[in-house]
Amino acid sequence: MTGRVPTLSVVVPIYNEESVLPLLAERLRPVLDGLGEPYEVVAVDDGSTDATPVVLVGMRRGWPQLRIVRLRRNSGHQAALIAGLFRARGGYVASIDADLQDPPEVLVEMLRLARTEGLDIVYGVRADRSTDTRFKRSTAGLYYRLVRRLVGNAVPAQAGDFRLLSRATVEALRELPERRPVLRLVVPWLGFPSGELSYVREARAAGSTKYSLSRMFRLATDSITSFSEAPLRVATWLGAGGMLLCTVMVVFAIVMYFRDSTVTGWASLYVAVLFLGAVQLLCLGLLGEYIARIYAAVQGRPAYFVGSDTAEEIDTAEQVAEEVTPVSAAAAAPPAGSGTPAARDGGVRVVR
Repeated sequence: MTGRVPTLSVVVPIYNEESVLPLLAERLRPVLDGLGEPYEVVAVDDGSTDATPVVLVGMRRGWPQLRIVRLRRNSGHQAALIAGLFRARGGYVASIDADLQDPPEVLVEMLRLARTEGLDIVYGVRADRSTDTRFKRSTAGLYYRLVRRLVGNAVPAQAGDFRLLSRATVEALRELPERRPVLRLVVPWLGFPSGELSYVREARAAGSTKYSLSRMFRLATDSITSFSEAPLRVATWLGAGGMLLCTVMVVFAIVMYFRDSTVTGWASLYVAVLFLGAVQLLCLGLLGEYIARIYAAVQGRPAYFVGSDTAEEIDTAEQVAEEVTPVSAAAAAPPAGSGTPAARDGGVRVVR
């Protein structure tokens, strides 16, 4: 690993994907071998609890370009993706999920486009999502419309985490102080020259999705709160609207009092209390989201912990091999008159 810097690194975040990994290798390896250039596949095991680690080790025995980075615990898809990006060594770094919904064959086109057009970022844009469920398509469409409305049109529509980044882009990401960046928003924000490649999203090759509804909601919340102050402004406007409504109701009550038309208005009071209580709770919830992010930033805890990296094991072995070097028999020859067997046999010189 120390001798040749890969031209392309492919980062694959993995969590409990034992059934799909052999299929991934069958499609991904021929594509990368066909490049005719040095590459590496950085498989980031996000604390899998099934046979994924065993399958990865077995795959690596016949695939020397496969590199296994194992996180100590499940840290989430974005954290695993960031761990792989920051540990990748290639001049270009691509990311792809293990479920084969994003075709590995597009990676070649991404690399070609980046080189010919001088681009630092190439996004994979889903032109056809008919293989996804109607609920998934509708929620994804709502997410991208909302994010583009809040953040701007720099965020490509229907572009997930299937992308190619140059080394300069990865180093720029490394310089950011954010502990848990949402790459779908941060990467376009960097402003590097970018392009897009459309593809048809395929059905999942095997297994079931690990992106539950709660994880999707968490991603949407992180996307909005990490990149926009709009929710705080919404809370402000809701508070102003509630105050205006209360003012109108107070004026109405005073007018009715002086006209001797006051009656028991339990319904209006009930509605007003519910409305104001809902507005207050919503505003507190929005403020709590931002305070939670500030709290996490102050703590400074890493988003992930790397338990092992096979590349580091190889580097250590190569360093030891370089320190223990054979010497020629002439250099190790004993002086005249020395007849000890050890001196005649030559040996190994250890360089400290």
